[in-house]
Amino acid sequence: MPQSVFHDDFAFLEPAQRLDFTTIERIARISARLGVSKLRLTGGEPLLRPRLDTLVARLVALPGIDDVALTTNGVLLDRHLDALYHAGLSRLTISLDSLDPAVFSHLSGGRDALDTVLSAIDKAASRGFPGGIKINTVVQRGINEQDILPLVSRFRHTGITLRFIEFMDVGTRNHWSESAVVPSATLLERIGAVYPLEPLEPLYRGEVAQRYRLADGSGEIGFISSVTAPFCGDCSRARLSSEGQIYTCLFAKTGTDLRPALADTDDAALETLLRRIWRGRADRYSEIRNPDPQRASGERIEMYYIGG
Repeated sequence: MPQSVFHDDFAFLEPAQRLDFTTIERIARISARLGVSKLRLTGGEPLLRPRLDTLVARLVALPGIDDVALTTNGVLLDRHLDALYHAGLSRLTISLDSLDPAVFSHLSGGRDALDTVLSAIDKAASRGFPGGIKINTVVQRGINEQDILPLVSRFRHTGITLRFIEFMDVGTRNHWSESAVVPSATLLERIGAVYPLEPLEPLYRGEVAQRYRLADGSGEIGFISSVTAPFCGDCSRARLSSEGQIYTCLFAKTGTDLRPALADTDDAALETLLRRIWRGRADRYSEIRNPDPQRASGERIEMYYIGG
């Protein structure tokens, strides 16, 4: 969230404008009846929400939900780790784009401390989570591509899975250009030259990461290639914003407001709306992405509103 826009005096949503835990649980419960089995709490930074562990526990208890995950920047993770674990959190993903303190500071707007995040990752690994721990790294040419091999070295033999993500044109504020994208194929070649890799089969249809194991058995790496190898046709994700908008694509311009249907105490209206939204989706932005900035420009929802 750029400091130039979201300064100290910026008027964020009032607590009453955000969905409360009961409403989030209700949407998740109805979604589970429609076939959803995995839920992820993301952001923004989800650990800024007070008592998030209580929401985790409520979501874990829902019939049909077999996986509740969390994505975090790791800054506040240490103080919440035990509560999240005891609440039943299945999986944990930490965003980490560099092991260089200067590059890390640059990419995080100068707000975060690398040592704090690395310490939290080590503590999470020692604690362990049933579905495992992943590190997400967005690679930008000329910014952090030199960190790829050090990251592999750092997390070998830890049980933590690394995932390298191609730099995407999400929102309108990350100064994306096609020239800044380091293709997954390039990363695969660079890593494989030092640490031989063996491909792994997908765990399920629609898995976004192409998985590889280090041939010496020391770890697993994934590559998310939505720029060079888009996977719109198998996408099975919807995103619910904190104020009640649902989006069927990370690159959407608009969402659908669920609040009118939420005002009805009968679940039928909300279930009908969710079914209609999902059946009517036709998103395929990554498949038709146009690298010409004049033609590809236009308003898109920012990732810090709806998460990754």
